[in-house]
Amino acid sequence: MLSENKFSKYLIYAIGEIVMVVIGILIALQVNTWKIEKVNKNSEEKYLSNIVLDLGKDIANLNNLMEFKKKDCLVINKLLTILTVLRKLT
Repeated sequence: MLSENKFSKYLIYAIGEIVMVVIGILIALQVNTWKIEKVNKNSEEKYLSNIVLDLGKDIANLNNLMEFKKKDCLVINKLLTILTVLRKLT
């Protein structure tokens, strides 16, 4: 009887230890998950900021290109006008 009483106390103690270890592991996994999510969130914000900066630079480059092309069109129109006038003279 004494032996059974000691065994049941040991069994309850062992089960309690196992439960505590499992809870500790679950807490550690959750903390790790939070840390990974924080790192991913920071990376995401950095990537999005870089995308916004790159888009701003691309827009500025496109605006410069459009101005350059407008000047090209003006020059071409002037040349066409000159050629038209010269053609009428001949």
